[in-house]
Amino acid sequence: MKITRILLLFLFVIIQFNAFSQISEKNYKIYSVKLQKEVTLKDIAEEMNNYSVLFFGEEHNDSVGHYLENKMFEALFAKYAENTALSMEMFDRDVQTVMNEYLGGYIREKNFNKDARVWSNYKDYKPMVEFAKTNKLDVVCANSPSRYTNLAGRKGQKALMELSDNSKKYFAPLPYDTATGKYYEKLTGSSIHDTSPSKDTSTKKAPPMMGMGDFNLVVAQSLWDATMAYSISEYLKNHKGKKVFQVNGRFHSDEAFAIVIQLAKYSPKSKVLIISSGSDESFPKIDWSKFNQNGDYIIVTDPNVPKTFKE
Repeated sequence: MKITRILLLFLFVIIQFNAFSQISEKNYKIYSVKLQKEVTLKDIAEEMNNYSVLFFGEEHNDSVGHYLENKMFEALFAKYAENTALSMEMFDRDVQTVMNEYLGGYIREKNFNKDARVWSNYKDYKPMVEFAKTNKLDVVCANSPSRYTNLAGRKGQKALMELSDNSKKYFAPLPYDTATGKYYEKLTGSSIHDTSPSKDTSTKKAPPMMGMGDFNLVVAQSLWDATMAYSISEYLKNHKGKKVFQVNGRFHSDEAFAIVIQLAKYSPKSKVLIISSGSDESFPKIDWSKFNQNGDYIIVTDPNVPKTFKE
């Protein structure tokens, strides 16, 4: 029985590898809103010469999107070498030591996967982590642990203030700003986050509501965004001249909301570019005007390419 499971797993890996290897330029289009024309990843890397942070807003199960973020990371390294760094929503601040130990070659991948609490679809992000390890690049574990966002949603920022100083190292400084304006409207009108770090945290179901709707979604979501922004700002402050490639669910950066708004408060001099990536049924005949508000660069991927997991 165990041998059968191993064989099935091996077969699945082979199928996945073959699916990814078949992705080509036919499966995506990249559009520059400023230039109003289709461009390449190399063009984006070139423009980053004048910017410090590149957001890649993904759909977490988009095979083509994962392929492209890997290629984007490689393109940035080809241009900026050791001045390239990776920042990820997919890892929480309290596992930064574990990440550093793995990148340094001190711990086994088995221990890393367990202690870093990797997402269930970590296979989609592993190539970037391994690329960083091979090329001795930093990886910023940017997110707030879900235990704190859950606490914020249930009991508010006041409860966070009662925690120890050691606990407070793992999320944005208090008090943090909460969503307002159009982002508040977008946030409260959407299907929001699951608090599990092993799940898609871009457009999943909301965490269980407390009592009669006592869970404050805006306070919880804003802690995610503020913490990721704070993590990026702290890294930039301590690493002058670095180009940070921030990977997150597109909800966190589309329309320059969320992390982007928070980063402007923590690091007002940091210039950012935003990639918004996702599949659309209109592919390959795309009306780019439908997506212009989402970012500086829009990537539309082929919806017929199999997803990396089912929602």
